[in-house]
Amino acid sequence: MTTAELRKRPQPPDTVPGSKSTIDSGHPAGEAKYGRFRALLRAVSVSLYFASGCLTIHITQILGAPIYYLNRDFYYAYMSLTKASFGLLITTMTQWWAPTVIRISGDSSVAGQFSLAPDGRVNCAFPERMVMIANHQIYTDWLYLWWVGYTGIPQMHGHIYIILKESLKWIPVIGPGCMFLGFVFMSRKMAVDQPRLAHRLGKLKTRHTGPDGKSYLNPMWLLLFPEGTNLSGNGRDKSARWAAKSGIRDLAHLMLPRSTGMYFCLNELKGTVDYVYDCTVAYEGVPRGQYGEDYFTLSSTFFQGRPPKSVNFYWRRFDLAKIPLDTPEAFDEWLRERWYEKDALLEQYVATGRFPANGAGIKGHIETEVRTQYWWEFFRIFVMLGAFGLLFNVMLRTLRVLTRG
Repeated sequence: MTTAELRKRPQPPDTVPGSKSTIDSGHPAGEAKYGRFRALLRAVSVSLYFASGCLTIHITQILGAPIYYLNRDFYYAYMSLTKASFGLLITTMTQWWAPTVIRISGDSSVAGQFSLAPDGRVNCAFPERMVMIANHQIYTDWLYLWWVGYTGIPQMHGHIYIILKESLKWIPVIGPGCMFLGFVFMSRKMAVDQPRLAHRLGKLKTRHTGPDGKSYLNPMWLLLFPEGTNLSGNGRDKSARWAAKSGIRDLAHLMLPRSTGMYFCLNELKGTVDYVYDCTVAYEGVPRGQYGEDYFTLSSTFFQGRPPKSVNFYWRRFDLAKIPLDTPEAFDEWLRERWYEKDALLEQYVATGRFPANGAGIKGHIETEVRTQYWWEFFRIFVMLGAFGLLFNVMLRTLRVLTRG
């Protein structure tokens, strides 16, 4: 389904988030498109595609693991290819089973960094090294932000680093695969997490020497969710209690951010990263006071055919040199002020159904969709493992010829 077709989907005239018709419909995306049987078929097909892709990528990682002991730079370049394969996996999965409009705007700090290709795809000209922060609405936030890396010039979906909850480490295939990708698992105890962060960030800020003798840093997008978890009623209650206890203003549409981990990351990366990019994320149709996670579940989005009608991004860029990093208190206040600004942006979105349209470089809002440039790109997920298979077959045949001789 193309972006144009998505926009033509029937919508009642008063579908501004929080309006009566949106609430009465029971779901921001309307009624389920598929009955139980077709939803079951979709569930099986999505699961098979995702599982086969993950397994293929993980086997490719295991086969390439010995490269670590031969050449570290080549090893990390190899693993970035497997990371790009996973980015393609989730992008094509979204494109085929949960087509979604992405609506982009931002302030003047990101002017000229977005453009539309003739075929309607968006291109972003973000730097090769940056820290990206965002509010955390639902679990699929990272999926859409990973796709942003795919749209980069150059493409960055093979160079994204995410901080994950430690419990995810023990999921078969997924957990070990994320470890190969250089992701950081956090226990939420800074005494335990700080050495892990320091180790990973040390690798991300290590300078390398190219064949021409010049020093360089590897590309890196470090994605952080300062709220620590996705927005929920329980999280909002905790945020409100913390605000009351601390004597600070609470938020209406967000949870108060936790600054400790981000403060440590920025201080470690200072001098190797120039900018922090902030993305405010909103999902179309979520009623005021409700939470996206209650509507856009895995089943609703991929099985029942009820993905978000649009995912909305509002981008800002901050110069790292101007962010107060001298003391944790000063940084905590700076980050909290940014979250108050994000809360105001979300209030406008809830009231009008749009973020501000100023400054992004194209008049109004940029509208595109999650998809790959070429239909055949999903084959890349399986190419590396296929190459290993061909190589193994050639070696086996050669060994047979030698033994017969």
